Amino acid sequence: MPLYEYRCPTCRSTFELLRPMIDAEQKAMCPSGHAGATRVISLVAARTWDGAPASGAVAPGGGCACGGGSCGCGAR
Repeated sequence: MPLYEYRCPTCRSTFELLRPMIDAEQKAMCPSGHAGATRVISLVAARTWDGAPASGAVAPGGGCACGGGSCGCGAR
C-alpha cells in the first residue's frame, strides 16, 4: 500500500497516510480531526551510494524506466 502526503487547509499541517491507490485522491482527515485535507506532491531527495547528490541527468543510452520508447522523456 503506497504512502501519500496530504495537507490540511484548516491547520496547515502536512501528514502522511498509507492508503490504497484507489483512495489516493479522496480527501482525508488530518491528525487534528479536520476534514478536507488534499493530497500534495511529495518531494524526494536522491543520493548516490557514496553520499554525493545525484544529478538529474539521464545516463547516455537511455536510463528511463520506459526503455527509451515514446514516453517523451527524451531518452533514445
